[in-house]
Amino acid sequence: MSWADARVLASLVRGQPRTGTHAERLEAFYAPQAAHYDAFREGLLHGRTQLMEWMDPPAGAHVVELGGGTGRNLDLLGPRLQALGSFELVDLCPALLAQARNRARDLPKVRITEADATRYRPAQPVDLVYFSYALTMIPDWRAALDNALAMLKPGGTLGLVDFYVSEADPAPGLARHGALSRWFWPRWFGHDGVHPNPGHLPALRRLLPEHRLMEGLGSVPYLPGVRVPYYVFVGRRPASTA
Repeated sequence: MSWADARVLASLVRGQPRTGTHAERLEAFYAPQAAHYDAFREGLLHGRTQLMEWMDPPAGAHVVELGGGTGRNLDLLGPRLQALGSFELVDLCPALLAQARNRARDLPKVRITEADATRYRPAQPVDLVYFSYALTMIPDWRAALDNALAMLKPGGTLGLVDFYVSEADPAPGLARHGALSRWFWPRWFGHDGVHPNPGHLPALRRLLPEHRLMEGLGSVPYLPGVRVPYYVFVGRRPASTA
């Protein structure tokens, strides 16, 4: 185990504070590990490359990432980033945003904004909004989804990748997780302010019937043989019929 991983694990063991505002809790939890955040989570946050491939924003697109943290997904966008019209990364945690600003210092199309994902709105509607392992960290996740859809142009794209647990009786064709998994993961991650939720996928499928969905199981660092459920979802907001 590296010293950097040990530092991140120490933060995870301490957990996220239970008092203070959401922004204060995030800063207290992530500031000690911000410099090592990405390296540790490379082996935990699965499906991000798949999300970028499915979203595939066209040249000139205006994109917002809500809960963008350190800006790691800027790297995963690859050559697509240079072709975008604009990219705005929004997050509530100053320590993570400092990493994002450093990453984006030579990227003139990228704007970094400290704001709440449930209330922030860009100046104009955008073509693509996405969350990458962020929805589970937003207490009012329904408000965050509503806000994301409201900032999309008609026909725009909403993308997500995140941890989750299934409903006890999911819709036909969806993964069914056992009772132990549905009990364990919300408690395991909840200690650190991450809340896998059986309500996320049903809400997304209802809000955006036109979508692509992949459900998977990913490895967890330092827990050999353990697999955590995650999903990748990309949906299209209906075009206006007016």
